[in-house]
Formats: sequence, structure tokens, C-alpha cells
Amino acid sequence: MANPNRPKPNFWQYLKYSYGGQLPDTMRAWVTEDLVGKGATMRVVIRMFIPAFLILIPIWFLPELLNITGGSDLVIRLSATVPILIPVLYFSHALNKIWRRHMLVKHGIDPKILADAERQKNAHIHAAYEERFGRRDPTDSGSSTTI
Repeated sequence: MANPNRPKPNFWQYLKYSYGGQLPDTMRAWVTEDLVGKGATMRVVIRMFIPAFLILIPIWFLPELLNITGGSDLVIRLSATVPILIPVLYFSHALNKIWRRHMLVKHGIDPKILADAERQKNAHIHAAYEERFGRRDPTDSGSSTTI
């Protein structure tokens, strides 16, 4: 879907956009591609990981600053940063759809395209299910009450 005529944000606009800012209306096509296109989930996870990583960089210098010796310096550094970075990755992935939906609404783009793209991406899974088990009865509530 790369369109060379589509306006792209400059570095400062991109940085502002990556952390919640709004781009001009002329870049709606780029925003849509960024939030719905291929690799959107990974881009959002990386954008949320970078600030946490930058904040934790000083911890890697603490053993020298505090004159801590003995043991493995790597173990000290990892034990101070990894327990923070793992939840950052977890929550950025868990809240990914919510963030992308929010950014679509913020830019005046219908958030239904996110669900449509997801449905289109998983269409082959649903088709394989229907082929194997048949189409689901629309009147069925989905719960089994037989004992």
C-alpha cells in the first residue's frame, strides 16, 4: 500500500504522533496505514518500549556509581531492569488495539476499519472452521445447557 505521493510526517511530527499527538488532516492516509496496515501492532509495541528503555538506561550505570563489586554486574543490571521491561511489553501488547482505536478517532478516522482489517486478516481461519464444522446457527446463544 505504499504510495509515494502520500505525505509523510517529518521527524518531529512523527515523534509527536508516536506518543499521542495529532497529525494534519493531509496525512490521514498515512495514519490509517500506520495504525491498520501490516506491522501496526509491532510498531505500537516498539513505540511504547522505547521510552521505558531510555528511562532505565541509567540503572545500567548504578553498579559503578554505587561502587558495588562482587557477583556478576550483568545479573545486577538485568535484575533491576528486566522486571520493569516485561510488564511494559505485556501491557503495550494488551492495550494495543485500544491505543490504535484511540489514535484513529483522534485523527477523525472511522475506528471500524480496525475491526474490518482484523476480520479480513482472520477470514481464512473462519472459513476453515465453517468448512470443518459448518456454519453456526444465528439463533444459537453459544452456550451449552445440556447436562
